[in-house]
Amino acid sequence: MNLIDGRQLAYAQYGDLTGKPVFFFHGTPGSRFFHPPTQITSKFGVRLITVDRPGYGSSTFQPDRKITDWPKDIFQLADSLGLDTFAIAGHSGGGPYVLACAHALPNRVFSTVTISSTGPVEAIDPSSEISAINRFGFKFGRYFPWPIWEILIYSLFHKRSRDPWKDMDQQAKNRPQADSLLMNKPEIRNNCFHSEVEAFRPGLRGFAWDTRLLTRPWGFSLEEIRVPVKIWHGLADNQAPVSMASYLSKKISTSSARLIPGEAHLLLFKYWEEILADLLSPPK
Repeated sequence: MNLIDGRQLAYAQYGDLTGKPVFFFHGTPGSRFFHPPTQITSKFGVRLITVDRPGYGSSTFQPDRKITDWPKDIFQLADSLGLDTFAIAGHSGGGPYVLACAHALPNRVFSTVTISSTGPVEAIDPSSEISAINRFGFKFGRYFPWPIWEILIYSLFHKRSRDPWKDMDQQAKNRPQADSLLMNKPEIRNNCFHSEVEAFRPGLRGFAWDTRLLTRPWGFSLEEIRVPVKIWHGLADNQAPVSMASYLSKKISTSSARLIPGEAHLLLFKYWEEILADLLSPPK
């Protein structure tokens, strides 16, 4: 769709296209092609709307954007689709954007869920098990000027962007067992592969800016969120350590958390049915 500032915002839809609207925000990196099992989405009568963030896939790069700019894009997209109210789910690096919408659009968003979400930098427990590259980014990312950060991300991720399939082989070896088992399933591997190919198609600039935002203050107060927030996280996650989920749970008074032993970053593929049931359940 065309946004009022002239940018393009790309999205895809899965499941029951006449059903209950749920926006889904991909991780970092990711694209609109990343989605949980469609069969389960349809079973719940859910219309899942996945959206490319600026600079990924077919969405126009947005210079100097902030996490708090994202709700404005979703507001416009929801209006264009004729949606008065909706729920939102987000995975990994999409989690902060879910919470930004919960904060900014309380009259439109009736429920949210974060799945394996990243948290603010201060949420990282120094003793947490976290991949080396993620630890480096969260610890030092805020200190790099944008031109240097863009070059650094290019040098670190250029090979991955050219051959995501080979990179997934390596990831499957280095991830916790729960993730490795899921990544070796053809339907999940293909989902992740096509998402990354599309994410990197316009280049690495959108990904670099997205990672930059995750290493800096998000720009809104978690304590001010009044929309229900369901938090799902695996205790074995080494991409976004569980200390991040615990931090979000403590800061957001309207939250409830499910911390699952033995599960890791890709638990949404295994628990999507339970996650949807939680997301759509009436407030207690």
